[in-house]
Amino acid sequence: MTVRTRFAPSPTGYLHIGGARTALFCWLYARRHGGSFVLRVEDTDRARSTPEAVQAILDGMRWLGLEWDEGPHFQTSHYDRYREIVQRLLDAGQAYHCYCTREELDAMRADQAARGEKPRYDGRCRERSEPRPGVDPVVRFRMPREGSTVVDDRVRGRVVFENGELDDFIIARSDGSPTYNFTVVVDDADMRISHVIRGDDHLNNTPKQVNLFKALEAEVPVFAHLPMILGPDGAKLSKRHGAVSVMQYREDGFLPEAVVNYLVRLGWSHGDQEIFSREEMIRLFDIDDVNHSASAINPGKLEWLNQHYVMERAPADLVEEFVWHLRRLDVEPGSDAEWLARIVASQQPRAKTLREMAENSVFFFRAPESYDAKAAKKHLLATAEDTLAAAGDRLEKLASWEPEAIHEAVQGLADELELKLGKVAQPLRVAVSGGPVSPPIDQTLAILGRGDTLARIARAREWIAAAAASG
Repeated sequence: MTVRTRFAPSPTGYLHIGGARTALFCWLYARRHGGSFVLRVEDTDRARSTPEAVQAILDGMRWLGLEWDEGPHFQTSHYDRYREIVQRLLDAGQAYHCYCTREELDAMRADQAARGEKPRYDGRCRERSEPRPGVDPVVRFRMPREGSTVVDDRVRGRVVFENGELDDFIIARSDGSPTYNFTVVVDDADMRISHVIRGDDHLNNTPKQVNLFKALEAEVPVFAHLPMILGPDGAKLSKRHGAVSVMQYREDGFLPEAVVNYLVRLGWSHGDQEIFSREEMIRLFDIDDVNHSASAINPGKLEWLNQHYVMERAPADLVEEFVWHLRRLDVEPGSDAEWLARIVASQQPRAKTLREMAENSVFFFRAPESYDAKAAKKHLLATAEDTLAAAGDRLEKLASWEPEAIHEAVQGLADELELKLGKVAQPLRVAVSGGPVSPPIDQTLAILGRGDTLARIARAREWIAAAAASG
C-alpha cells in the first residue's frame, strides 16, 4: 500500500496544539513509509472560515517544519464534485430527499426522549417519493438498518457500532451545501488517502463515513483516532492553561524543534527516551505505538526540552529568532550578526526561552533608565562609589578589551582592596545592566564595549552621589 496521510484543519481559528500533534503524527507516518502528506483546508463553513485563519495554519505548519507534499487543497473549490456525488447517490437509491421541517424533527426527538430512547432521525422520509410543496429538502444518506459497522482502529482497537443505533445523516443541506461527513469521504476517496489519523472526537463519525466509502465503492482507509490532550490539571485543554496556539509558543520563546519534540511525546513513546532528532522521530514513530489514553501537557517538560535545544544550537543559528524577540520588545538590535551571536552565547546557559533571553539582554542595547530597587539598595551604597571609580580607572587603561583582560582587572582590584570578587563585580553588574543578574561580568563588559561600560559606571556614580545627598 502506498501510504498517503492528510491533515485537514478547519480555518476558523489558529492552529492549536491538538491539531499540530495530529499534523505531526500524519507527517511522521507518511515520512517513515516513504509516502505523501497532504494538506487539505476544510473551509466549507464560510461564515466562520477566514483568510487570516488559513494563513495562521500555514504559518504554524511551516514554523514547525511540517512541509506538505500536496496542497493546500480547499474544499470550497470542490463543490461541483460534491454535487455530482450527491446526485449519483440519489440516482442509485443510496440517498434520499428528506422534507421534514425543523419543528417536526424537534417534536420527533422530544417524543423519543420521553420514551427513554436515543434521539435520532427515524427514517420517515426513506421511502417518500413525492416532493413536499414549499419545503426545500435536505439529502440524507441511507444507512444500513441491520448488522453492525466495525472499525479496526490502529489506536483504539476494534470498535463495533450497531447500525440500528445510527442516523440516516444529512449529506447536503437544503441550500445544496455539503456537510462535513460527506465532504471528507469524497475528498479522502478522490485523494486516495490510505490512513486517516485524527482526534478521537471524530470516532463516532467513522461508522457513517465507512458506510459512505462502501457506497461509493471506494477503498476504506485505515483509521487511527488519537486521544485528546488535557491541561496539567487533567481538565480539557483550554485558553486558561496558557499557550494553546502553536504560534503562541513562538511568542513565548520556544524553538520549533522543542515544540515538535514535546508534541511527539504527547501520547507516543520509545522506551524512556525523551529527546528525539527529526530523523529519529521519522525512523522510530509508528501509529501502533500511540497510547489510547489522554495525555496531559507539562509546561515544565517543555521548558526543559527548550533549554536543551537552546544550548544545543550554535549561537549564530539563534540570532534570527533572538532578533525577532528583541523587536517585539521595541529594541532595534542593529545588523552586527557577530556581536549579536556573542550576546546569545553569553545568555545560552541561563535562558530557558528565547523570550527570556531577549528580556535579559535589553541592557546590551540601551542603558538602564533606573536600577532594580533591591539590587541598588544592596550594591549601590555610598561605599561602592569609590570601588566603581577605581574600577572605571582600571578598565579605562586596559590595552585589550577582552574578557580575560577585564577579568584580571576586576580580580586585581578586588585583591588590592582586600574584597571578595563579588564586592566589585556586583556593583559593576548593577551599574551596567540595572539589575543583579547578567552573564559573567567579564563577558558582559566585553560585549558592552569600553565606551558604554565607562559611561554607565560614571552614571551609577552620579546616582550614588545624588542618593547620598538626598539622604
